Formats: sequence, C-alpha cells, structure tokens
Amino acid sequence: MTGPRYPELIARLPSAVPFVGPEAQERDRGAAFKARLGANESLFGPSPRAITAMQEAAAEIWKYGDAGSHELRNALAGSLGVASENLLVGEGIDGLLGYLVRLLVAPGDAVVTSEGAYPTFNYHVAGYGGVLHKVPYRDDHEDPAALFAKAAEVDAKLVYLANPDNPMGSWHSGATLVAAMDNLPDGTLLLLDEAYIEFAPDGTSPALDVEDPRVIRMRTFSKAHGMAGARVGYAIGAADLIRSFDKIRNHFGMNRTAQIGALAALNDADWLARVKQDVALAKGRIAQIARDNGLEPLPSATNFVAVDCGADGAFARRVLEELVRLGVFVRMPFVPPQDRCIRISAGRPQDLDVLEQALPVALSAARE
Repeated sequence: MTGPRYPELIARLPSAVPFVGPEAQERDRGAAFKARLGANESLFGPSPRAITAMQEAAAEIWKYGDAGSHELRNALAGSLGVASENLLVGEGIDGLLGYLVRLLVAPGDAVVTSEGAYPTFNYHVAGYGGVLHKVPYRDDHEDPAALFAKAAEVDAKLVYLANPDNPMGSWHSGATLVAAMDNLPDGTLLLLDEAYIEFAPDGTSPALDVEDPRVIRMRTFSKAHGMAGARVGYAIGAADLIRSFDKIRNHFGMNRTAQIGALAALNDADWLARVKQDVALAKGRIAQIARDNGLEPLPSATNFVAVDCGADGAFARRVLEELVRLGVFVRMPFVPPQDRCIRISAGRPQDLDVLEQALPVALSAARE
C-alpha cells in the first residue's frame, strides 16, 4: 500500500506555516494572552454597520457568495476613482499573493523581495518553485533602487515591496517610488503591498495610472477596517492583468457574509476616521511606554510600532519571550539588524495598560 505521489518540488518543501498564530501560542502556554498586540489586527474592531450587516446576512449563509463580488467591486471603484474592471476581490492579501504567484511564476523563475520582508509572499513563491533573490533593508526601509537593480540583474518576473512596510512601519513617499520605477526593468511586475495605506501620510501611495502595466497594488479590510477574520482583500491593476486572474482563482472563494460586511465597512467613513484617530493615540502611548523604559520607538505609518530594544536580536528575542510569558503577545522582525526590535500593535487603553506593567519586568528579566 502506498501513499500519494508528491511532485519533487512539494516533497522538498517543509511542512510549515509562515507564522505561529496567537491561538497556537495560547494552547502551548496553557493560558490566554492578557493583551493581543502581535498580529497587527485592529483591536478597535469593525464598523458597527459591518457587524449589523453580517448578522443580518447570516441566515442566508446557505448561498454561495457572488463570484464576481460585483457590489463590493463597484463600491471600491467609486471610492478609488477607477473602473470595476481594474479591481479583484480575494481572500485577503495572502490569498491574492498566492494567485498572483501562481499566475506569473513558473519553476525556476526569479522573484525579488527584501530580506526580512513579509514571509507569506516568500511561502507562495517557494510553493510554485520560484527562486527568491533578496536585498537588505536600508536604514530600516525597504530599498526600491536595490530591489529594481536586483530585478534587472536576475531578470525577475516579480518584485515585492510593501509601502508602508511590515515589519518596520517605515514608508517611502509615492513620488520616491514613481521616480525609482524608471529603473524597473521591462517585463518585471511591481507588486505593491499597501495593506497599511489608510494609516500613512498623504502622498504615500504613488500617483500612477491604474492601467500602468508595471504595477499591481494590494489592499485589505483586515487592518484599518478591523475585519482580519473575514479575509477580504483587493487588488488594483490594469484591466488585462485583473482579467487574467479568472484563469486560476477560486471563483467561489469569497465568503458571502464577508463581502456584505466589507461593503458596509467601506460605506462607514466616520468609523474609519475614528479608528485612525484611536490608532494614532495608541501609537503615541506605545512610543511613550518605550521611552519610559529607555527604548527607542521607530516612526510608523502603520497600526503598529517597531521598538528598538537597543541591543542585538538575541536580546530582543529574550524581551519578546518574557513578554509572552507575562501574557503579552507581540512579534519581532526575523532578520538582523531589524531583529533588534520588537513590534507592538496599536491597542486599546486596557491592552496598553498591560503592556505598560509588563515591559519593565520583561526588560529586567531579559537583562539578567
């Protein structure tokens, strides 16, 4: 009796996930976290209109979702000033990343990203046999010039760039990216991850024609709209590229209730404005807590703050482990020199009260 015959590529891959979620960590430690500040979710929650809309839609969950996400795409088109043909709705940015890699990357194709950038993208590239080429961050920012130069060197199909960046919270102006794209090689597509764009300063998103064939943008309802569990993301790009996703995507992958909730969230501008204000206040308090403990918060255009622990990655990892032991879920960058930091999501006052009490204890233990 034999089991399944895996392709050689799949057989070589590790059975692993890019992140160990907080629920798994809670099971391992045998207790719930007191403050969940590691996943960059919105602890301020979704719009009450979205909650009501999803509650009202729950009784009709027997229906498949609209395979074209027609209402949500049209509403997004109106808010962004583009045509619905320039938009694709998918199962969060993670799902869209997988579709894009499947669409473009064959075994052996070169793909460029930054060393220490979002690992789920790398996971998809590895799964389709792409060859990852990485460049270092520069001054805690992803380096567009180095990314595009590497793309030219290796004839990359795809370049990944997050703006604002995760895990550092840094950002480039849109004008900087537009100028850098003069050196993006022909035939290379820039994948611009704008998951945190709602928190960024005006002008962070580059002013490019939506039909520019050199770029595809990805955004989400997981961050500012507080719907991470609903898995709703969207891509913005040239109509021909967006249409090509129909060749390979899961047409009924979008949850019907999630689509309805996202539409209601999109139409609640007041709630979004309130969340942005709450996030700004929370980031200010995280920065103050860090400074009160002799640490340095980095500037952030996201809903988290990277805090420089003032030593190396081993020390920052001890701080993180002590915080987890004390019931505070946080994460940290994986690659030096960024791994000198821990990353703390914007939380509610009660969450940051827990952080304020735990951080000096964790630092003391880490130093011992």
